[in-house]
Amino acid sequence: MHKVRRRARASVRVADEVWITAALLHREFPEREDFTVAEILDRARREVITTELRPGVYPHIVQHCVANRPPSPARYRMLFETREGSRRLFRYPDAYHFYREDGKILPLRSEIPAEHGKLLDWYATEYQLSTEQLIARDPLLRLRGSGKALWADESPDDYVRRLREGWE
Repeated sequence: MHKVRRRARASVRVADEVWITAALLHREFPEREDFTVAEILDRARREVITTELRPGVYPHIVQHCVANRPPSPARYRMLFETREGSRRLFRYPDAYHFYREDGKILPLRSEIPAEHGKLLDWYATEYQLSTEQLIARDPLLRLRGSGKALWADESPDDYVRRLREGWE
């Protein structure tokens, strides 16, 4: 069972509180792909990031922070709906609703409690996918360089010239 934190801040934005909560769950349970809405809400209740669990936390988990849902009205891209009722932190190359194009993905370090600042470092170094991981997940990117043998013995210009031979 996790201890309830006693230091609370009323000035943290609800969306940032939701992101912190989801990040804490990911760090505590790195083997988990996602978490249910109820699990995120329960963790937010136990973390006590602000003076009390505000009524806006639930709608932010369900809708406002979810990148692949239509914005209503917030345009955050902090969470990703993996399946009905489950969420994880958003990361590239996750799909998102086009109206959320410029939506906030991460809290600003200056706007969250100092003790949670390391979560931003963890997200950048461990949670966000590396270029190699992105390529491994994308079948089109995995094809990169596969056609270079087509003109290995000639320049690209000579290759195109050869293909066009006989054209009128």
